[in-house]
Amino acid sequence: MGSPMVLDLMLVALAITLDPLPLMAFVLVVASARGVRTGLAFIAGWTACFVAVLVLVLTLTGGRPPEPRSPPSTAGLALRLAIGAGLVAYGVRRHLLRRRGRDAGGRRDRTARAPSGDDASPGPSGGSSSFLSSRLERGAVWPAAVLAVLLQPWGLVAAGGLTVVDADGDHTSTWFVLVGFCLLATASLLVVETYIAVRPERARRRLLAMRTWMADHAHQAIVAGSVLIGLYLVGKSAYGLAG
Repeated sequence: MGSPMVLDLMLVALAITLDPLPLMAFVLVVASARGVRTGLAFIAGWTACFVAVLVLVLTLTGGRPPEPRSPPSTAGLALRLAIGAGLVAYGVRRHLLRRRGRDAGGRRDRTARAPSGDDASPGPSGGSSSFLSSRLERGAVWPAAVLAVLLQPWGLVAAGGLTVVDADGDHTSTWFVLVGFCLLATASLLVVETYIAVRPERARRRLLAMRTWMADHAHQAIVAGSVLIGLYLVGKSAYGLAG
């Protein structure tokens, strides 16, 4: 795997680990009953998504990068360009809707006023959120893993998967890079999980307080991250198609 591809993959992983919405939900997961146990289940479900995508891509490519300018290579660049454009469009749309006081679903934007502490729901809105939240409060493990899958930033995960199309499975360094991608994309969750395991009471108080701050700044972070990563993907993909 060449250096440019490694950089692309690490940037995508960084954007994933800094996504505020999954991190806010994870804080509530580890603050619930049996927080360490449910946190590990969340991390397992989270990481399993990356592994599944990487395995699927490497299976389809046979672990060999396509020839430059070949139809598979061109298709991969076009898909990355489309994903980048989609991320930019999402960020701009979210910003414009926020300015009009509404979220992407047409309802009043609740991001900046998201409730903090134990009253907040860690997941998708509606009945599914209440269902998962009630079982998390009882210390159930499987809802945490399901929540991790639902909260994946799938646009970024898809961008990472398409980057792996250029990976050469015959090189040992490639596997270290793929492991590094999974670790970096999970780094923020691992830090929180370690903190809650070492200092549970202090961690719960501080993490719930931090979640309030994240809720106040989540909109700006999502918009900035989506637009910046999207523009980067568009630029690199357009250059590759034109080269």
